Amino acid sequence: MSVARQVVVEADGGSRGNPGPAGYGAVVIDPATGEPLAETAEYIGVATNNVAEYRGLIAGLTAAKALFPDAGEALRVHVRMDSKLVVEQMSGRWKIKHPDMKPLAARAAAILPPSSVTYEWIPRAQNKHADRLANEAMDAGRDGRQWEASASTAALDPPSARTPGTPSPVQGPPGDQAAGAARARTALAAARGTAAPAADALFSLAEEPAESGGEPAESGGEPTDAHPAPQQSAGAPQTGWGAAPDLGAPATLVLLRHGETALTPEKRFSGSGGTDPELSAVGRGQAERAAEHFAALGTVQEIVSSPLRRCRETAVAVAARLGLDVRIDESLRETDFGAWEGLTFGEVRERYGDDLTAWLTSPDTAPTGGGESFAEVAERIAAARDRLVARYAGRTVLLVTHVTPIKTFVRLALGAPPEALFRMELSAASISTVAYYGDGNASVRLLNDTSHLR
Repeated sequence: MSVARQVVVEADGGSRGNPGPAGYGAVVIDPATGEPLAETAEYIGVATNNVAEYRGLIAGLTAAKALFPDAGEALRVHVRMDSKLVVEQMSGRWKIKHPDMKPLAARAAAILPPSSVTYEWIPRAQNKHADRLANEAMDAGRDGRQWEASASTAALDPPSARTPGTPSPVQGPPGDQAAGAARARTALAAARGTAAPAADALFSLAEEPAESGGEPAESGGEPTDAHPAPQQSAGAPQTGWGAAPDLGAPATLVLLRHGETALTPEKRFSGSGGTDPELSAVGRGQAERAAEHFAALGTVQEIVSSPLRRCRETAVAVAARLGLDVRIDESLRETDFGAWEGLTFGEVRERYGDDLTAWLTSPDTAPTGGGESFAEVAERIAAARDRLVARYAGRTVLLVTHVTPIKTFVRLALGAPPEALFRMELSAASISTVAYYGDGNASVRLLNDTSHLR
């Protein structure tokens, strides 16, 4: 009778763009000691998060089988992943709807007998080793190379800090771990030569939606967030820092102001009730530099734009570099400045002095001629924020919008009073960033960054 052998596989995958530059990582762990027996990672070109996660699973199972090639059905593998989608689908609780995802699931299921593999969902914070491997692979791809085990620093946690899961310790001798790792690398290299889908096919894959009643697909692949999690309590979010359960990746709104128009250098009111100007030559150059910046970062996964022309032109420039579509959101439009549209501040003071004074002192006052008050804008932006944060939970979305909406996002995140709008500077094509966590807390990470324009 064969001696039972048990291992834990932790796997992860991610895409910086979804689809975008993608990679996976997987580690095989001895459940008795927490020691890694084999680790692997690979940059796979352009793919979706779900494809990368499945590729990580396939690599991890292949590595586990290669470690104990003679174990047969006596090998027991406990898979731990932070992808709810993969865990639920491979456990048979969710159907696999996407036709291009089915072959990947079938490949994973064919590596070992189904009775030999169990699956467990874990929070991302407990999947750090595989997450680091996946990010190392994506970093390598960004630099035009493939991941190398000799250069990896992914195994940063001591064995005592690991929580390898529920399997009981391996019975019998552990075997030659170094030789096993070599066999795993050989098997993975052979598998890569025949099993990797073409990049063109991967680019066409859409994220598999979660089944009704289940959780959405995990995004994965972004670097682990070092931002300390605020303590969570019932009801309203708390302020201050402390130990708390992992809240997962935040919804990150990257706020890009549009590039210059002919009205920008003259500091004229340019809202949603005016002439809807196009980008100037300077503004088009700024949009291109912003596009280069986001392409180099590789973190933006979605793009949403104000309907006004200057924002749409800026968004399209970035989208062309990232290979993403642009979704229009009417709520991201600029304030309607009424009769002040196209005028300078001095001209408004000269023509509508009393109205301007009232506007500067009360957020409930609208510009002359039926414009939009700051209170109305704040209500519109708060509703847009809630909708966007829910839609893009755990993801990074670029919002291409205007001065007042960006300042309002920041003001609301800080809990600052309405007069704070007059105390922020926002240059054309500047970048600001706000992250929103699962407990309702927000973190302003960047304001008016123009370093990419220099």
